[in-house]
Amino acid sequence: MGMHGGTSWRRRTQEAVAVVLALATLGAVAAAVEQHQHETTSKVAGGNAADVSWTEASGVNVTAICSSTPYPGACRMVLSSSASRTAKDPFAASVQFAMARAASARVLARNLSSSRRSRAVLPPSGMDDCAELLDISHGQLGDALAAGSAHDATTWLSAALTNQGTCADSLDAVPASSGREGVRQRVGALAEFIGTALALHAILKGGSATPPPSATPTQSSTPSNRAFPSWVSDHDRKLLESAAGGMTPDAVVALDGSGTHRSIGEAIAAVTAAAMAPVGSSKAGVGAARKVIYVKAGRYEETVRISRRQRNVMLMGDGKGKTVIVGHRSAADGYTTYASATVAAMGSGFIAKGLTIINDAGPRKGQAVALRVGGDLSVVYQCDIEAYQDTLHTHSNRQFYTEDIISGTVDFIFGNSAVVIQNCDIRPRKHPFGQKDMITAQGRTDRNQNTGISIHKCRIAAASDLGDTKVYLGRPWKKYSRTVVMESSLDRSIAAAGWLEWSGQFALNTLYYGEYGNTGPGAGTSGRVKWAGVHTSLSTVDATRFTVRDFILGDSWLGDTGVSYTSGL
Repeated sequence: MGMHGGTSWRRRTQEAVAVVLALATLGAVAAAVEQHQHETTSKVAGGNAADVSWTEASGVNVTAICSSTPYPGACRMVLSSSASRTAKDPFAASVQFAMARAASARVLARNLSSSRRSRAVLPPSGMDDCAELLDISHGQLGDALAAGSAHDATTWLSAALTNQGTCADSLDAVPASSGREGVRQRVGALAEFIGTALALHAILKGGSATPPPSATPTQSSTPSNRAFPSWVSDHDRKLLESAAGGMTPDAVVALDGSGTHRSIGEAIAAVTAAAMAPVGSSKAGVGAARKVIYVKAGRYEETVRISRRQRNVMLMGDGKGKTVIVGHRSAADGYTTYASATVAAMGSGFIAKGLTIINDAGPRKGQAVALRVGGDLSVVYQCDIEAYQDTLHTHSNRQFYTEDIISGTVDFIFGNSAVVIQNCDIRPRKHPFGQKDMITAQGRTDRNQNTGISIHKCRIAAASDLGDTKVYLGRPWKKYSRTVVMESSLDRSIAAAGWLEWSGQFALNTLYYGEYGNTGPGAGTSGRVKWAGVHTSLSTVDATRFTVRDFILGDSWLGDTGVSYTSGL
């Protein structure tokens, strides 16, 4: 024991020294890059267009920089490439490198997907998922490179990295003879390049996986009668406050033919045809006016798709239980989890109000998603989201849910977005095989991603059929899984342990699970698991990091939507 302890201490000391030296080098690099850019600007202003690369200007020690990133080999490849000489700094070099690799992987996946579709093979394949996700990723990387804020850049890089994990998961269902391994290798390498960009952004640009707390953590900066974080415009706020019949929509969907369309998909295609976002960009709210689709009461049996190019789409129904959208896709029937969603919204600025969204594949068919959202700055308000396993896929980017009902069995809120779920009813249902219920399965794969699930001011209570099934707040789907439950009511169905392992010791020391100010018979923390990453009594400062205001910067985009929210604790 003594020898191992001494060796461990020496190793930790050596690692600490190495990190300090690397960070010092990075500081010098950042300063050199800044000075180089200043000097270059001065030369150009003075009529001298001569320029040198940032590598030449700073005398960069690539090995030292890359030792502080999660993938040193990928980092060295990027910063030693000839392409990096034309970039303005190491971060720009890493993003441009990743974009080139994303474009190459996208071409391969598209070709394989098109070849498969030409043979009319159904249902959709994981290769189709990858083609779509790589296309989205390419746009997100470009957005991150041009981002006006560190938080935006971190969000879009985090989302691009999430896409690679989703693609890899979908490829598991693709036959090896279909070119699967070639795509898998490219996607795996791309994930390392994006992870490198995230790390360099954090070090050189100030990007943070968790924003610092506000100066007044216990006070809400939002009046109690204000609705939504302020990334919702005054126009959207009025829409959310209004009844469906009290506004003029861009399209009306009605099964009886009294509207402009009989299906939701047709209406979406019609209202967005002239305002599709340009190829190669995915930024929220740019160049697309809000398109409101009023879906009259009725039961719509269809799968609804809103692509990344269809921005600022609002689906407004007549209310929970009245306007009902039903899908039937499941893993048991050959669909990937990603493709199983009844409603999938990947376009930024998505809003849903007054809908019931159901996947009725049933509890015995495995993964069957009701709603998947990957559009940045999305809002889901006064909706009922029903399924069993994997009900709500909060896939990526910034999202806000309020006054919703979310029900399911296994991992029924999952994904890797930065999401706040506030003032919602979360209802665990009975699993047919007597399995345990896990509410969340958060999918953060990199410590630099600013993602996580924040459940705030919600009511977690058993559905009527749950019986004696024990319910866990979450389990770690990925290595850096992050979930907090704050100021919520927890009923007696919550297991004393609170959290459940995924597989043995996996992620128990790297996850981040927190609880703060919860009430009810399930809120007691004395019996909680003792993993290093579990924080059963968050401080007010730490809890504030996961509020609407701080975690998703909601005061900058939600405030004008018309949906009531609490900004802080």
